[in-house]
Amino acid sequence: MNKSERATVADFVLLGFPGPWNMQITLFSVIFLVYMLTLTGNVAIICAVWWDQRLHTPMYFLLGNFSFLEIWYVTCTVPNMLVNFLCNTKTISFSGCFTQFYFFFSLGTTECFFLCIMAYDRYLAICHPLHYPCIMTGQLCGILVSLCWFIGFLAYSIPIFFISQLPFCGANIIDHFLCDVEPLMALSCAPKPIVGQVFHSMSCFIIILTILYILGSYILVLRAVLQVPSSAGRQKAFSTCGSHLVVVSLFYGTIMVMYVSPTSDNTFAIHKIITLIYSVVTPVLNPFIYSLRNKDMKCALHHVLCGTRITHSS
Repeated sequence: MNKSERATVADFVLLGFPGPWNMQITLFSVIFLVYMLTLTGNVAIICAVWWDQRLHTPMYFLLGNFSFLEIWYVTCTVPNMLVNFLCNTKTISFSGCFTQFYFFFSLGTTECFFLCIMAYDRYLAICHPLHYPCIMTGQLCGILVSLCWFIGFLAYSIPIFFISQLPFCGANIIDHFLCDVEPLMALSCAPKPIVGQVFHSMSCFIIILTILYILGSYILVLRAVLQVPSSAGRQKAFSTCGSHLVVVSLFYGTIMVMYVSPTSDNTFAIHKIITLIYSVVTPVLNPFIYSLRNKDMKCALHHVLCGTRITHSS
C-alpha cells in the first residue's frame, strides 16, 4: 500500500488518564516520584555491582544488566506520560508513536528473555553447584546477555513496520497513555489486517514459551532445594529464588492478562491500569525485591548510597 493510500494522520492524541486539573497534578506527582525511585534504585544496583568485587559473579552481572534494561523500559514511556499530564494537546507524532511502540515491545521482550537467563543461572547454581563455575563463565554470560538484547530488538521489528504501513485515515485519538498494539489496530482503516493476528500470535508464543521455561527451571530448583540437608542452605536458596519468582509473577501475571488471555471485551480503562502495573509499578519494585533479603547487595548498596568506595583486602 503506497503512502497516498495510507494515512492522512500526521499525529496521534494520547488521552492517558483524563480528568480535572487537580487529578492530573496528583497523577503527575505520583508517577514522577515512582519514576525517580525507579531510576535511583536501578542505578544504585548497577553501581553496586560495578564497584563491589563480591558482586562480580554471573548472578549479579545479570542483575546489573536487568536494572539497566528496567531504566530504559520505563524511560521509553514515562517521560512522555509526565509531559501529557501537564499539557492540553497530548499529541505524539506518527513516527514518535511507532518509535515508542517498537522500543516498548522490544524492551519488554528482552525482559522476558532476561528472566529466562536468570532462571537458568539459579538452576545451574543450585542443581549443579560443582559444575556451575565451569558452565556459567563470564564469556557465556556475555553471550547470553547479548542474545537477549539482539533477539528482543529483532523479534517485533518486521510486524511493527507492517503495522506502521496500515492506513490510519480516520480518528487519531488513542485511549491509552502509550502507543500499544490494540489501540493502534483499532484506529486502522484496514479490515482485520493479518499483521494484527501475526503480532498477537508472536506475543502469545514468546510469553508462553518463556514462562514455561522459567517455571520448569524453578520446579527443578525447588526439587533440589528440598533435598538440601542444611536448613540454612535451604533458607538461602529459597530467599534467592523467591525474589526472582516474585518479579516473574508480577511481570508475567499482568502481560498474560494483556496479550495472552482474551481481553478484547474489557474496557480501555482496565487495559491502562494493567499496563501501568507492568510498565511502571513492577520496575520500581524490582530493586527492593532483589536487595531486601540479600546481605551482600544490601551492604554494597549501603556503601553506594553513602558515597563510599568499597575496598577489600586480598
